[in-house]
Parts: sequence; C-alpha cells; structure tokens
Amino acid sequence: MKHKNYVAQMSKWEKYMQCSDIPDPAVQQEINTFISLWRDDPERNIETQLSCPRQLIEELGTLLREVTDAECIPKYQEVLLHLQDIVYGKILNSSMEILKGASNSIDTETGNMQTVIKDDNTTLCLWANLMRNPRFKRLTFAGVGIGFELNKQLAGSNIALRILHTTYDHLSTLSRMTHMNITTAPPRSDESPPTLPQFLLIPHPMVSRLRSFFDDIPVADTEEEDEAQETQEETQEEQDDEPAEEQEQELTVEEELPPDQVSEGAKHSESQLSRTSMQQAEDGDGQIVTQVEVLEAETTPPPPDDDAMVHGEGVEAVDLRKYTPLGGVFYYELFHLPAQSHQVKGWEIRQMSDAGLKVFQYIPEKSNQTEEDDAACPLVGLSVKLPDAVVFLETPVVGRWDADGKFWRTDGISDFSYREDVREEEEGDGGGEAEEVEEAEGGVAKVSFKMESFYPFVLMQHTYANFPFRSWELRPLGKDSALFSINGALIDLSITIQGNQCMLQSERDVGLAHLFNKWMSAPDLQQAMLKAGINIFVNEHTDKFVTSCRKDPIMEDITYEQLALFASVCGFSWSKWNAQSGPEHIIIKVCEHQGPDPPPEDLWNLYLVATQRFQKLEITETSEAFCADHHPDSEFHSTFIHMLQDNMSPEGISLTRETHFLFVDTVQSLFCATRPLMFC
Repeated sequence: MKHKNYVAQMSKWEKYMQCSDIPDPAVQQEINTFISLWRDDPERNIETQLSCPRQLIEELGTLLREVTDAECIPKYQEVLLHLQDIVYGKILNSSMEILKGASNSIDTETGNMQTVIKDDNTTLCLWANLMRNPRFKRLTFAGVGIGFELNKQLAGSNIALRILHTTYDHLSTLSRMTHMNITTAPPRSDESPPTLPQFLLIPHPMVSRLRSFFDDIPVADTEEEDEAQETQEETQEEQDDEPAEEQEQELTVEEELPPDQVSEGAKHSESQLSRTSMQQAEDGDGQIVTQVEVLEAETTPPPPDDDAMVHGEGVEAVDLRKYTPLGGVFYYELFHLPAQSHQVKGWEIRQMSDAGLKVFQYIPEKSNQTEEDDAACPLVGLSVKLPDAVVFLETPVVGRWDADGKFWRTDGISDFSYREDVREEEEGDGGGEAEEVEEAEGGVAKVSFKMESFYPFVLMQHTYANFPFRSWELRPLGKDSALFSINGALIDLSITIQGNQCMLQSERDVGLAHLFNKWMSAPDLQQAMLKAGINIFVNEHTDKFVTSCRKDPIMEDITYEQLALFASVCGFSWSKWNAQSGPEHIIIKVCEHQGPDPPPEDLWNLYLVATQRFQKLEITETSEAFCADHHPDSEFHSTFIHMLQDNMSPEGISLTRETHFLFVDTVQSLFCATRPLMFC
C-alpha cells in the first residue's frame, strides 16, 4: 500500500513538472475544453495533431483500470470513445487531402500514386489507382513491409486504397467495453418508497406493537411476507427430516455440476470449507491422507472447449480473455478516388466538396456459390511484416473486425501463411509478381492471408502461451537487491530487482531493445511486457485456461508476504513436491545465501507451509516419495519467518531488519502478479 501511494504521488509530481498542455482526464471541464478546441483545429499534420490525444487516451485507459468509483466508469468510457472517434476522423481528413492531390505525385514507372507517412505510433500507406490497369496484381510499400493484392475487378476501378497501422488498439478496448460486464453502482431513485426495517419483518408478538410507529409508511403486505417466512421454515424442517441417503445424493449431484455453473457464493463457501478441513486435517494423521486424496482429485477446471465465443451461426467472436492482440491495428480500407485537379493554361482547377472520402463497397455475395465460382467472389490479399515492438512466441492468429457486433472474429480468413527469416518483398506494380528470397543470415517474420473484403485486422497470440511455468527462483544479490527468475513454457526470463526498480533480462535474443535491460518500476514493467507479448502475469481469468495446482488463496498471499520480508537474505525456489502436497500445503525450497553467485545445491532445504504451522521437512528434492514428516532437528512454528530464523545466522537476521519497505513491496507485488506457487 505504501508503494502504491508513493508511485501515485511521484506520477502526479512528474506530470506537474512537465508543464504539459494535456488536461487532467479526471476533470470533466478540462476534457470538454480540450475536445472542443482540438476538434476545430484545422492543422492537417498527423503527428502534430495526434501526439497529445494519444497520451490522453492512454491516461484514460489507466484510469479505467484503476478506478474505484463505479459512477466514474461510464463517464471515462464516453470520453474515451469520443476521443477515439475524433482521432480516426482526423486521420481520415488527412488521407483525403493527400488523395485529392494524387495526380501531382504520380510514380513515373507505374503511373499510379503510392506514398508512406510514418511516425512513432502511426504508419499511413496510400495508393491511388490512376492508371486502372486490369493487369495489376500486387504492391508492397517500400520500407514498412506492408503489401496488398487485388483482383481484376478492383484493379480496373476508380479506387484508392489505404492501409493504416496504429501501434495502439482502440477497437479491442471498444470490444471489451461492449461485451465484458462492468459493475456499476445502481442509480439511486428518490421516488422509491421507503420500506420497513428488516427486524420488523421477523414474525414476533412484539412486531405488531412496533408496526404502529410506521403506519404512515407505504409498505408491502406483511401478512404475505409472514406466510412466506412460515412456508420457508416448514420447508427447512422437512429438509432436516430427510434421510441421510437422500442428502448424500443431493451432495453428489452438486459436486458433479460443471465449474462454470458454480456461483460465487459457492466458491466462497468452498474456500471456507477448505480452511476448516485444513484445521481438522492437522489434528490427526489419519485424516490427512483422506483430505489430500479428496482434494487432489479436484483439479483446475479445464479450459473452454471452443477457442471463440459464438455470436451466431457461423460467426466466431474472439475471446479476448484467451487471446491478446499485439502490435496494434491494421485498417485495410478501400475508397472511391476523389476528383483530381486539372492544369488549364497555368491554372489548377479542383472540384470543391465538403463531403469526405466515400467508402467503396466491396461485399461479395455468397448466395448459391460453389467452390468453382471463385471468379465471381475473388478474395483480396495482404502481407504484413510483424511489428518490431512485439514478439510472437508462437504462430500469430489473424482476427478481423466486425463493425456491427463490435468484436474480432477469425472466420473469413483463408490462405494464411507464416514465414520467419525472409527478406521483404521487392516493390512490384502492374502485372509483375514479387519474389520472396530467404536470407542466409536473419531476416524478418511476415504473415500473408486473404479476406473476403476489406476489414481492420489484428495479429493475436494466446494470452497464456508461456504458462504453466517449468520452474522459478528468487535469489538475493545483496541488500535490497534480488534476482527473480521464471522458466516459462516457451521462454525463460529473469527480473533484477534493485529497491523499487526492475530490469528484465533473457538469454534468448528476441529483440525488444526498449524493454530488456531497462530499469523501470514493477507496474511499468508489467504493462510493457504485456504490450510486447511476453506474459508471465496472471489475472482473474488465468485459472480458466491454465492447468494449475490449487492452493488456498489466503495462505498463498501470506506466504508471498513473508517471502518478500526475507528476500534480501534467503533464496527461494520451486519444488516438485508442491504440486503433490494438496491445496492445504505449500512446499518451498529455501536457503540462506548472500552474493551474486548461485547457492550450492546442498544448502537448499524443504519447508512446509500450512494454515496453522510451519515446519522444515525431512525429505529432499531427490526423495522417492512425498512425506510431510518434519526434520528431527527442527521445531514447529506459527509463522514462516520464525521458522526461517531458527536456521539463519545473526548477520542474516540483522540484515532482514534493515530491508527497505519499497524493496519488500516490489518483491511481494511481483510474487502476487505471477503467483508461481500455483502456476508452476
């Protein structure tokens, strides 16, 4: 909590020192003034126009993630959508101005116009079909690795094509806001009639006397409520008189219900029951085996069978809980070519119109179409170089935007290919076909595919591709310094912690110079890693898609807190016995160590964490079977830190008392964000 307040105050101070013109997104008056002035600004330069609004949109997104007042959510969402619409409109107006003068920028070799405008967040590729050559097939924009392919019908039309790549993703935000439930406070109505206090609804002789004080209050018929209460009590008595066999059958039916039908109240009751059973299990050895056998049978609910949510027959909507769009959005759009200017006796004549770019409708009809009728429904092709700011740990998935349903969908994508280490296609126009040649030393990764029409699209990756972890370790490097290593399913990572700063490192070269070997705070590192496609962090949906070993959440959080307190002195690591010890136990490898070198294997000891006691185990990592017997030379303790102090040196104990609270909070936040005790 101290760390969060500290970071929030520092963020406000840095913004104050920047003397920026960006308004405070939490102040409605400042936002309204900014939108009014910016919307009427005639400036056409894209980079100048969009730098400030993009930063404002990012701050609004942060506010939506961290907002605690439910009444502010609709307000922030409305402002966010309004800003996104204006951003898109500004880019559209700039594109129109460029296309109006396409005849003045004709390429001498092709006779058409192609141009690329690029800044840090936006890449705008424009092509004007001035020659209308039906032999035209494809074109690759030089320097950006984006290409397209048209059919004869479109090649002979008066069209202009635009491919806009933005590093930010407003459409996924819109999809989440539309389809994911956001809890808001219900509006209070002053016209709703007051009701009786709850204690007056209880059947009791004194109630009739107390009701006389509330005669002037309009209430529901209390006699009906009394009858309902009596009926409920009679039903409860009948249930209590049921035979034990029938109750066991009912319990069996409830246990067989699928996980998605279990209510939140049932999950809470299960957690309470789990803690109660732990306390009962530790009272006798005979009951421990029974509880472990029962709880080990309760595995994590399997992930959904379908990779996408079905929104209708034949329509597959991407589940944004399972897939994460990376690298921004590619807007693939087709317009009618605006009227061009003409030179007459030294004068430039241009048709003036207040109308904007008109979308060229290309929606092939599928009715009564067979596989042999491809010529009647030709597809449009695309090739895209994977963005440099992200890394795909596995083959990307292409999702196209459904404007009506406001979601990404994977149907309608064909002829998909993914190639690594290839050279960018040579620029081709007219009827020539571009060749792709593999480089001997390195290259870029590209995807190519075809769609039925022109849609915005994204490249997606499985959110939990790097789960579950194969191993993890936290090793102290000195005072207020440690190395947190996670060996994931696809990539191994390490995070160096120094105070409240973190630095990401990896032995595998994946590029991303802006992310690796850079010091930043833990929250900033987490956001940067997620944006780059390297995810080792969990959320409320992770257990639905990742197999894990169940652990009691309260006991797990307490363990992370106590591990962080000794992170400057003790090393902690995973144990294979943790997955076999059941939900009521946590097994950790621990050793006292100081210095940058890894600790020897003979220094590691196994410790058992439970709800009521902590103990050092007699078994080792190489033992043949798991056994919860404590080490003969150790004692039981009520907390983990007291257990560790029995085997620590006086210097180590003294060093733990000098550890800075920001370092402790940073280590604890990384533990809670990754939850290695559950997902390893």
